[in-house]
Amino acid sequence: MTATPYPSDASALRVLAHPLRTRLLAELRTVGPSTATDLARALDTNSGATSYHLRRLAEAGLVRDAGGTGRRRAWEASTEDRSFDTGDTDDDDAALDWLARDYIGHFTEKAHAWLTDSPEWPLAWQEACGLDDHLVLVTDEQLASLRADMAELFARYRRVGAGNPQAKRVTFYTCPLPVDPPPRQVEVA
Repeated sequence: MTATPYPSDASALRVLAHPLRTRLLAELRTVGPSTATDLARALDTNSGATSYHLRRLAEAGLVRDAGGTGRRRAWEASTEDRSFDTGDTDDDDAALDWLARDYIGHFTEKAHAWLTDSPEWPLAWQEACGLDDHLVLVTDEQLASLRADMAELFARYRRVGAGNPQAKRVTFYTCPLPVDPPPRQVEVA
């Protein structure tokens, strides 16, 4: 199962390149449908700003109305996964760069929160969660295949704990990064 990248076009990408909007979308992907008031409380902002930015995200097709009316209107993310389309212009490239850097900041916040909160979790959860790294030696095609395999694996586990009161939501952050230096460019004379 391949997820639709949520910046589905250049205008959506530019709408998403805003700190509160990225956090709203991340929160909706994590907790599911929520009202602007609940999101404002979770993100320590006000419901007016939250409502405004949710409407902008909806105009771009990144979130949608999940039902309800007035103050109890709920919103939900339009996709469960995060991936990036490539930009076509310098502005798109700048927005993608900003989003990638913001995503790293978001991950850092979540990792710090885990390190702070982990002692409150049962030992089995402490041992199963946390930070890992795995070194592999692959070509670019093999890396693409590995990522596709991981996406398939995550899709199988997406709802496997549904209905089990012991199940907890877990976010897996993946970030394949090259260890070796980039290939040298050969100059053609």
